[in-house]
Amino acid sequence: MDDKTILNRISELVDEEHRLRADAQAGESGTDDDARARLRALEESLDQCWDLLRRRRAARQAHGDPEAQGGRPVSEVERYLQ
Repeated sequence: MDDKTILNRISELVDEEHRLRADAQAGESGTDDDARARLRALEESLDQCWDLLRRRRAARQAHGDPEAQGGRPVSEVERYLQ
């Protein structure tokens, strides 16, 4: 997966997240368990994508191989302190 593909995936996830949150604010949906679970999954996927993109960029700056970077599991990415 290249950087452009990752950025496109991030954009898709953000668009879906915004739509779900807007629906919830409008009272249309988004307050049920399925919508909350989907929002959580979106947040986790976004964290994974951003992590992968950052590590690919860091590898490139260190003259390493960005293609050698793979996605990390949610359990690892979600434990980071921000």
